[in-house]
Amino acid sequence: MKKLNKLEAIVWNIALPGFSQILSGSLIKGILFVLLEITINVNSNFNEAIKHSFMGDIPAAFATIDYGWLMFYPCLYMFALWDAYRTAMPEDEKGSFLPFVFGAYFVTVGLMISSKVTVAGITPGPVFTPMLFLLPGLLFGYALKRIVFFSHN
Repeated sequence: MKKLNKLEAIVWNIALPGFSQILSGSLIKGILFVLLEITINVNSNFNEAIKHSFMGDIPAAFATIDYGWLMFYPCLYMFALWDAYRTAMPEDEKGSFLPFVFGAYFVTVGLMISSKVTVAGITPGPVFTPMLFLLPGLLFGYALKRIVFFSHN
């Protein structure tokens, strides 16, 4: 069983949810995350939408997405990241879950409203809009963590 540092754990799980768990020896959990990621990805047509988005064909990305499936993705993705991060911590870090939870919430909201969002007259689409919502979600969660857990010390 390999002990990963927090950065290594996060980066491997950004590549594919479950990789960090597999590397650290949690095979069942890691394989479950990988299988869930593949199931959601395939059924939501996410890779096809990513391809269209990066090629600049946002209308095709919108037409490709199955929102019923893709709505599961942010929570799975952020939970797998948090699990890898938590497992890599040398000791319990109070409130470490908050940035991940609010990242998932904000990305989900970004996905739901992606057809209504424009930035400088451009619609970023169902792939880039949720990505734009991640940073505010992480920052909100981190600020809440600081307020709740550090104001009581």
